[in-house]
Amino acid sequence: MGDEDRTPPWHARPGARAWRCAPAPAQVREFHAALPGHTPTPLTELPSLADELGIGRVFVKDESDRLGLPAFKALGASWAVHRVLAARAADAPGPQGQGRDPVTLVTATDGNHGRAVARTARRLGQRAHVFVPQGVHPQAVAAIAAERARVTEVPGPYDEAVRRAAEAATAPDAVLVQDTAWRGYEQVPAWIVEGYSTLCAEVDDQLAAAGVPDGPGLVCVPVGVGSLAQAVVTHYRSRPSGRAAALLSVEPETAACVLLSLTRGALVGVPTGDTIMAGLNCGTPSSLAWPYLRDGLDAAVAVTDAGSARAVADLAALGVSSGPCGAAALAGLRAALTGAGAAQRRTALGLGPASVVVLLSTEGAAANPGTALNGS
Repeated sequence: MGDEDRTPPWHARPGARAWRCAPAPAQVREFHAALPGHTPTPLTELPSLADELGIGRVFVKDESDRLGLPAFKALGASWAVHRVLAARAADAPGPQGQGRDPVTLVTATDGNHGRAVARTARRLGQRAHVFVPQGVHPQAVAAIAAERARVTEVPGPYDEAVRRAAEAATAPDAVLVQDTAWRGYEQVPAWIVEGYSTLCAEVDDQLAAAGVPDGPGLVCVPVGVGSLAQAVVTHYRSRPSGRAAALLSVEPETAACVLLSLTRGALVGVPTGDTIMAGLNCGTPSSLAWPYLRDGLDAAVAVTDAGSARAVADLAALGVSSGPCGAAALAGLRAALTGAGAAQRRTALGLGPASVVVLLSTEGAAANPGTALNGS
């Protein structure tokens, strides 16, 4: 049975579009605009996908080149490290403005976040120590090491790499810069989430320029631990009035921790398996993100490697470089709008023939250059 003939793993929550929260700080976008080499990433319209899926317009936010890296993660890493160093300087002022000798920025990663932290550390004259779980391609590991980071490969899943990184960050002059939160570790992940708000603000401006001033009808966001999804929920659920966008999270079927948590109504973890969507291969949602995902997401869907691989190839044919994690957004949209039960899923998302959809393609093909795209 092909992906187009089956009912995908799915959960919908009525009433999410009525939920509201506080917005992200406005100064985040100003900070990014002042960084060397920063420009907004493209928002590309793909009419053939709109025709295929029976909706009005489809746009892809192409994060294949963000601050010189092939993924959106530099937005969160740069803002969080800026806040970390500013806090340290305030605690212990020094002649160089950093407050202390160089600090070691420690993190765990499935690839893109760790490279972004390492790049930020190198740019600012700091050190980086990155823990990488099993399943990350050697070329992605080598890209982190090329940023002059110390790399420790962990013979276990992502959650184990996070645990090891947290232990290492207890050393003197080390600080954890992790993009997932747990009880007692929430401030830095919150800064990372704030950093991602720039992406959403850019989408607003770009849609307005394309004749969509009221914003999208649906945003599809790939989910690992849920930090980007938290930023997306914050952006669209902090608007005081106007039409609210539907928000759909997309995960691998082998690591659908958000989908299961939503289904059970409580934050839970899942064992993870192999997937070409390496950056989404996370077993536990961020505790910081969870309340936003629980209350602000309209729906969650899980996709297969085959669906992601097809989306990678189709986006490439349309001129958009996307890795398996970024292309998961398209795979999720297809899973939601086609196959058994599609009519009910369209209704849950409030989609009709004139609806505008934004896909967040969170990484380019270069983010995972050795990933095979023949998974099923």
